[in-house]
Amino acid sequence: MKTLFVAAECAPFFKTGGLGDVAGALPKALQKKGTDIKVVLPFFTKLPQHYQEQLQDLFSYEVQVGWRKQYCGVKYLRMNEIDYYFLDNLYYFDRPELYGYYDDGERFAFYQQAVIELLEKIEFIPDVMHLNDYHTAFIPFLLKEKYQWIKKFSRIRTVLTIHNIEFQGQYDRQILGDLFGIGYDRYDDGTIRFNDCVNFMKAGILYADRVTTVSPSYAEEIKTTEFGAGLDPILRMESKKLCGILNGIDYEAFNPATDPAIFTNYDQERLNQKIENKVQLQKHLALPVRPDVPVIGIVSRLTYQKGFHLLLQEMENLMQFDVQLILVGTGDPRFEEQFQVFGQKYPDKTSIQIAFDVNLAQKVYAGVDMFLMPSAFEPCGLSQMISMRYGTLPIVHEIGGLKDTVQPYNPITNEGTGFGFTIFEPFYLMNALKQAIKLYQEHQDIWRKMMIEAMSRDFSWTGSSQQYLDLYKSV
Repeated sequence: MKTLFVAAECAPFFKTGGLGDVAGALPKALQKKGTDIKVVLPFFTKLPQHYQEQLQDLFSYEVQVGWRKQYCGVKYLRMNEIDYYFLDNLYYFDRPELYGYYDDGERFAFYQQAVIELLEKIEFIPDVMHLNDYHTAFIPFLLKEKYQWIKKFSRIRTVLTIHNIEFQGQYDRQILGDLFGIGYDRYDDGTIRFNDCVNFMKAGILYADRVTTVSPSYAEEIKTTEFGAGLDPILRMESKKLCGILNGIDYEAFNPATDPAIFTNYDQERLNQKIENKVQLQKHLALPVRPDVPVIGIVSRLTYQKGFHLLLQEMENLMQFDVQLILVGTGDPRFEEQFQVFGQKYPDKTSIQIAFDVNLAQKVYAGVDMFLMPSAFEPCGLSQMISMRYGTLPIVHEIGGLKDTVQPYNPITNEGTGFGFTIFEPFYLMNALKQAIKLYQEHQDIWRKMMIEAMSRDFSWTGSSQQYLDLYKSV
């Protein structure tokens, strides 16, 4: 089966979040299952130099972006048995960040048309185009409304994955003529109109052959007014083609037995070595070296979506317990400042690292006992799966992918792979923290059993990639 995977980011080249991790890992898993898969990405000039040196310039062509004729260079890299094509235009992609610019509509209008026009040039007409988030969600509409005259394209089937429905790509109706060179019929009849804007995500949901999200629970949640970001009526209407497939993690990259970033390697048979990671992490961050103290870890963006206003309301309470807390992340300046205040007030109990540090993050996954993710909503989440892979028990708000991946501790059966709370309020977060702290301090035998159970769960891409493959075949 010929598959083209199209995204705006992809690890290890450039990423801002879970989409980049998925785009990096899923094609590899599909390729191992015999799928003929190619990946198309924008050529962001922030691509690390050692990858840029490996790129091969193939050819260039012009893309008509409304009245503009825009250059599109095609750069090529073969890695892990996969062909990667990078579409180059310095005007659109030579920028410090991937997104967040006033002309994002024009940038991704160019990109989506360039992707479609690339197909014949590389002589690869896919059976399935797998599209991701709003940056590529307009492609199914374009295939059926603008490029329908190209017979080769008529048999292409499209799958759209929604990684976060909050980001939809909403622009003035004028972009249809100005950037795509097409009429306004589908806007005027309401098909792609939402809030008096062209909505890329709405168009993708309506025109794609299948729509997926990154966890089964999130697929149900986005059909509700609470989580659907306004598109819930459309998703309910199109529910027959909507499903949730849980993301996986790269088991080669996240493996405590081989991870070069952690202090000491370990596995289920060498769990005592995990304590050495804890001790070395405490030394590294100038915390009191205490192997017995429960250490809570956070690696995250510090935002309301991630639920850290709940934690800040309970920080003073939490600091009365015999614990240590290690935080690595950046985000809302108000959250950064408030956490730093607690760091200064409790230097023996906290290490607040306002930084994006991938190497330190790995050390935290391996060195702490508990991993906190109190997200208000979480389409999938990868950190909780990574922490379990490292024998670190997550404490989560039972929502979206967190609900699908973490089995909350049951005090009757003494089973579970973490701890959870269902009501999104500070009191219930603190209850979950207290339950975890008490169990760690009083029942190390149960804690160790839960660690082994968490490490035994399979969050690799093996099963999820098969579900995607079955989905491709179904269309």
